[in-house]
Amino acid sequence: MRTFGGFRCGDKSFYGELRGGKVHVLSRPYWIQVQPTGEVVPLENVQIDVPVAPSKLIAVGLNYSDHIAEMKRTPLGTPLIWFKSPGSVLPHNGAIEIALPENQTDFEAELAVVIGKTAKNVPAERALDFVFGYTIGLDISDRDLQNSEKQFGRCKSFDTYTPIGPFVYADVDVSDVSLELRQNGELRQSTRTSRMIYSVAQIVSFASQSMTLAAGDVILTGTPAGVGPIRAGDQLEAAIDDWPRLCNSVAIADSAPIARAEEISATTI
Repeated sequence: MRTFGGFRCGDKSFYGELRGGKVHVLSRPYWIQVQPTGEVVPLENVQIDVPVAPSKLIAVGLNYSDHIAEMKRTPLGTPLIWFKSPGSVLPHNGAIEIALPENQTDFEAELAVVIGKTAKNVPAERALDFVFGYTIGLDISDRDLQNSEKQFGRCKSFDTYTPIGPFVYADVDVSDVSLELRQNGELRQSTRTSRMIYSVAQIVSFASQSMTLAAGDVILTGTPAGVGPIRAGDQLEAAIDDWPRLCNSVAIADSAPIARAEEISATTI
């Protein structure tokens, strides 16, 4: 298994490969080319940053039967996909900022897939050839907006609503690994990826039938049962297998949206 990430040291941001507690600096994003510069920095001397910079951030819903049941939905027969804003990504140890604190805002822990090369109309049996690696993701969701709107993009795309990391792992089999989330130390979600209705290969293939997937794009593969609300002061820890945990705090955003959708006159659209 190889480990990659995004890092910061002073005012310098870069991607690197983590080996033996040291970051081997890369000249380009790892999903484009793993090209070391020769510079090596101790991990303790850098800050962990967002490990991805996707042109597209794709989410998958209703991919675990127990989550379908808790949400009182029915299976669709195909993967349910939508887009989240790439600007919603948040690094390990970053603060999730609740945009509308009067609304119920939930956590959802997920396996995230990082695309490694251009994929268009790829069959499922070849889809994993187009995957660079995997990481941990959270799909933070405003349930009030989700229940009032027909599309899921806005309710899940506020700034900080997609924590990802800490690192991206290549050359690893994720077909049957544990996935869990703890809120303030209490276990809230626990499953294995083998319980996904649609596998990573099926999801990548399905998405590629509708759009061209580019290297660096990220796909969140769905969450299991146990989703619940977050509040300011919470500490969230998401884990996959024995990878380092993705840890994030929760706070209230400094400023709220100027107007809700229902307050905007139709004449202004």
